[in-house]
Amino acid sequence: MSQVDRYKPYKGAAAGWGALIAVTKNWLGSVVALGVVAGALRMLMHAAGMSSH
Repeated sequence: MSQVDRYKPYKGAAAGWGALIAVTKNWLGSVVALGVVAGALRMLMHAAGMSSH
């Protein structure tokens, strides 16, 4: 049975600035999404006459 190369070796950096930028973008996106959800819940609670305090 012959061996088949299924993966190409990755020659770039496995961590560093590119990884930091990618993680930061994803983290900021999730923080923004949480803010949107929290705002929507506040609006729903206000519309229902419930206090958020």
